[in-house]
Amino acid sequence: MTPLAATATMPISTEISQGLEALRLSTPIEIFLLLSALSVLPILMIALTTFTRNIIVLSFLRQALGLQQTPPNIVLITFASFITLFSMSPVFDRSYSEGVKPYLDKQADFDESLSAAWKPLRSFMLQQTREEDIGLIYDLAKTAVPKTVEEVKPSYLVPAFLLSELRLAFQIGFIIFLPFLLIDLVVASVLMSLGMIMVPPITISLPLKIMLFVVVDGWTLIATTLVRSVST
Repeated sequence: MTPLAATATMPISTEISQGLEALRLSTPIEIFLLLSALSVLPILMIALTTFTRNIIVLSFLRQALGLQQTPPNIVLITFASFITLFSMSPVFDRSYSEGVKPYLDKQADFDESLSAAWKPLRSFMLQQTREEDIGLIYDLAKTAVPKTVEEVKPSYLVPAFLLSELRLAFQIGFIIFLPFLLIDLVVASVLMSLGMIMVPPITISLPLKIMLFVVVDGWTLIATTLVRSVST
């Protein structure tokens, strides 16, 4: 190779070596960030989505039916997770297209992508959160309530959102409890009037409640209620 050719290839080899070095540095960092995100994913799922609402309603349903371990917890958690993903898919799609995708395509830095990805979630949480709950959180913090929703800080929005989710979940759970409670009262009254005080009412009411739930296609009604309770 001539000196001129060797000189021409030096910048190319230098650029390749620099690129490989940057790749070696960035890959561990990306892996670390990915593992860190996965470790806090359950907390984010509970705090930023409707998962809390869904799992509480399903727990109320199992308690109202009088079943202790059926369906199992893993089934309820899985069902609540997929209902959450389905009902919030428009929000997740916007968050990905506006924040995550530009970062992966190297069109925006990390801070800009994080801010853009947070905006759809923030807008959704504000729609689901009552103004009274936001005011309560600011009152507990002894801080003046902001004049516009854009000024609400995430550290105040998240607990207010969770309060609203808990309130709505208990409202739905109370409505679910009523028909099954009525069955329990009727069965207990009938057994008492017949003098069968030694027979546990749950022995008679449990099959009746399961039959009622199956006849009205209860799982479909529960899933429909949970999905339609989300306004995206």
